[in-house]
Amino acid sequence: MTRHKYAAVGTGGRIPMFIDPIADTYRQSCELVGLCDSSATRRRWHQQRLCKEYGIDPIPDYGIEDFDRMLAEGQPDTVIVCVPDSLHHEYIVRSLEFGADVICEKPLTTDADKFAVIEDAVRRTGKRVRTTFNYRWAPGATQVRKLIAEGAIGTVKHVDFEYMLNTAHGADYFRRWHSYKELSGGLFVHKCTHHFDLINWWIDAIPETVFAMGALAFYGKDNAVARGQEALTRYDRYTGVEASEGDPFRMNLEGDPTLKGLYLEAEKDSGYIRDENVFREGIDIEDSLSATIRYRSGVIASYSLNAYCPAEGFRVAITGDEGRLEYSETHAAHIITGDRDIKFEPTASRGASLKVHRLFEEPQVIPINMPEGGHGGADPLIQEQMFSENPAPESYGRNAGHQQGAASLLVGAAGNRSIATGQAIRITDLYPLSPESVQLSELI
Repeated sequence: MTRHKYAAVGTGGRIPMFIDPIADTYRQSCELVGLCDSSATRRRWHQQRLCKEYGIDPIPDYGIEDFDRMLAEGQPDTVIVCVPDSLHHEYIVRSLEFGADVICEKPLTTDADKFAVIEDAVRRTGKRVRTTFNYRWAPGATQVRKLIAEGAIGTVKHVDFEYMLNTAHGADYFRRWHSYKELSGGLFVHKCTHHFDLINWWIDAIPETVFAMGALAFYGKDNAVARGQEALTRYDRYTGVEASEGDPFRMNLEGDPTLKGLYLEAEKDSGYIRDENVFREGIDIEDSLSATIRYRSGVIASYSLNAYCPAEGFRVAITGDEGRLEYSETHAAHIITGDRDIKFEPTASRGASLKVHRLFEEPQVIPINMPEGGHGGADPLIQEQMFSENPAPESYGRNAGHQQGAASLLVGAAGNRSIATGQAIRITDLYPLSPESVQLSELI
């Protein structure tokens, strides 16, 4: 049997979601033929880990300058792109032009111009790009989609979505490359694209107009000084800095094997500092964001995110002309490194609550089964779709191509433009994404 060949570019803490199932669960039908990264330390850390954990032969590894050589030698059928967000388009296009399909970690890219380059390459090559929105596959999110599609609250008219990042997870975006908008597009693109995609998918609609506001209200040197916490700004990073001991925002790369192997030991050949002080100068992304979104279907959504909350999770209320659906999740404190789990608070419902309240009727509580597995049981399901020869039939529209990926990132890009200009932004002015379509399901 000929195995489907995969190569991966970008071997940071996110890549295990993709390469581990290839090396383990789906090894009979899949083969990993190359690991590419700017850091030899990082890519070889994963190479050695895969050999040890799964008993496979060493995977060929390549420097970032040898990406094209990896394609030529490995002849992958599919390339997995997991580099910093602002570089996604470059490796997507080069992979498509080589003749491979692409699996890209969300967000697909960071702005409309980069998406235009991807769309052009897809049209020229006829190859496919998948955007990995694993949140769609979480049991609670899927149940919300199912209820709306079945008409449980009639025709949707309004969505209210609030997301809270805590001072462990939320702070972590301000320690690393995500804190520079040029690299990540800010949280509106890197993080909120998950949430915009959920809204788009739940209501099966394409966003039309965005008005947004945002601020760096908590992190950064000026905010710490204004609160009387100037002492927390006196060091550029945390690991190995005695003065940082006792700082509640301190990250110690020496205290975690994954962080040490992927980042601390890779500093010499990557130049990347993973544990920068969240109260340093130079951070240019927002930590407090709000947006109003109008959809082509007429639905209006209000959205907010704060990255410095004492608890983590989200609340969403979706109102239709026959009732209201309320869904919430409460997550435990966590930092994303090699850890791909959403950890739920130890409550009877594992942190998930779903209620449907139809007009003139008593509310109905809907039970949510939260299975084991990364991201609340979502990761094994999307991995099956990506890597199995015979994936389970999919009836909820959870698989997303590059245009559905664009539908969420363009909300974030429009939000960034709105913050900069103070104006409402029509998404078609950024990119004419299938202008005659109304439903998200019309996009590939």
